[in-house]
Amino acid sequence: MIEVSGLTKDFRGNGHVVRAVEDLTLEVHEGEVFGFLGPNGAGKSTTVRMLASLIAPTRGTATINGLRLGVNDAQIRAQIGILTEAPGLYERLSARANLEIFARLYHVAEVDGQVAKYLRLMDLWHKRDAEAGTLSKGMKQRLAIARALLHEPAVLFLDEPTGGLDPEGAKTVRECVSSLRCEGRTIFLCTHNLDEAERLCDRIGVLRQRLIAVDTPEALRRKLFGRQTAIDAAKLTPAGLERLRALPFVRHVEVRPNGDHGSHLTVNLRDPVAENPAVVRVLVDQGAEVRYVTEVRHSLEDVYLNLMHEPAGTVQ
Repeated sequence: MIEVSGLTKDFRGNGHVVRAVEDLTLEVHEGEVFGFLGPNGAGKSTTVRMLASLIAPTRGTATINGLRLGVNDAQIRAQIGILTEAPGLYERLSARANLEIFARLYHVAEVDGQVAKYLRLMDLWHKRDAEAGTLSKGMKQRLAIARALLHEPAVLFLDEPTGGLDPEGAKTVRECVSSLRCEGRTIFLCTHNLDEAERLCDRIGVLRQRLIAVDTPEALRRKLFGRQTAIDAAKLTPAGLERLRALPFVRHVEVRPNGDHGSHLTVNLRDPVAENPAVVRVLVDQGAEVRYVTEVRHSLEDVYLNLMHEPAGTVQ
């Protein structure tokens, strides 16, 4: 659905060249929610603007739904939906009038029906006749998302769609994204909200001018941290710890005191479900009192922060 190869963007000014995006190569599959993560200034918004055919790349190629960037730009813009960081509404016009204008620009067949559909979907029907300038920031954001969806695009670019929204507004937007995924839309989602990315995205890419990593959140966890079991035990002996480390499937054992005369162990294993019983058996046979055993679940924040310290390309 989206294929990108070697996409690079340089900005020139005052005799200097600033590289915003370097040699970006990736694929986003049809019907996928793809999360694009990275710090401020990493090049996420620049990437979206290039893929939406709003600015030209310095070099590289991309196709969107079979259309070639730089060749079929007008068709690309007609077939995608986009929410930028600054929605750019007509603030003196009503919410309904804002959508009607864009519905006609997109040659929507049933303007009134589509406008009503998306005002209701984004919980804005009761504000349909209010001037856009009088709406709260969250309502403006939802109105801009409705505008991006009017022509039923197959590909949707969302740049920080829940930025600045209150919890209720953010929940409405997340539910909208989930429903669009069920309809088979392809969604390219830039976000700083890692919990949101965890819940919504099938795969994520992490950008820092160059693409550092791309995979599912779970696959990235395993690449970075492996599979780990946390064990809380009392009466842990040096001999028991030595026997544990000698097991052929144990890759690493970290031990630290837990503050109540016991120990907290983190054990890296190949397959915790199959290997945990043997780990517990060794500890118990050596006199340890095992109080609990659980899988270690690293958050997407752990993954992201770890990737920020990895050399580009080492995790893909």
